[in-house]
Amino acid sequence: MSVDNEAPIDKVESSVEQDGAGAGDSRAEREQWAAEKAELQDRLLRTQSDFQNFRRRTEQQRIETYDLAVAETIRPMLTALDDFERALKIETADKEYSAGIELIYNRFLETIKKMGLEPMDSKGQPFDPQIHHAVDMVETDEAPDHTILDEYQRGFNFKGRLLRPAMVKVAVKPSKK
Repeated sequence: MSVDNEAPIDKVESSVEQDGAGAGDSRAEREQWAAEKAELQDRLLRTQSDFQNFRRRTEQQRIETYDLAVAETIRPMLTALDDFERALKIETADKEYSAGIELIYNRFLETIKKMGLEPMDSKGQPFDPQIHHAVDMVETDEAPDHTILDEYQRGFNFKGRLLRPAMVKVAVKPSKK
C-alpha cells in the first residue's frame, strides 16, 4: 500500500522538475498570493483600527451628550438652591423649621454634587473674569486690588466646566486725585 501512495508523489515531483517553466509559474503565483495576503491583512488591520477609533469617538460623544443633558437639567435647579441659601440666612424663632430647611438644603446639594456639580468658593479669591461676574466694584485699601470682597450669587462648575459664573463684589484701588 505504501508503494502505491508514494508513486503519484514521485510522478508529480518528477514532472515539476522536468517542467522548469511550471516551477517558476507556481513560485510567481505563490508570491502573488503572499502579496495579496499581506495586502488583505494590512487592510484588515486598518479597518479594525478605524472601527476601534470610531467606537472610541462614539463613546466619547455619548458621554459628552449625557453630561450636557445632566448639566442642562441641573442649571434650572440652581435658582432653588439659591433660594435655600437665602432662607438659611434668615433668622427664625422656630429652630425645628430652620433645621428642616437646612436638612433639605444639604440633601439637595449632596444629590446634585453626586451628579457632578461643583460649588465655587469666591470670597477672598482674586477676580477672574472667566469664572466671575463683577456686579459691584468698591474702592478700598482694606483688600488687595481685584480681590473678591463678597459673593452675591455662588458660581458652579459641572465636571470641571463652568455652569454658572459667580456674581461678586470686587475690590479696586482707590483712584488718586
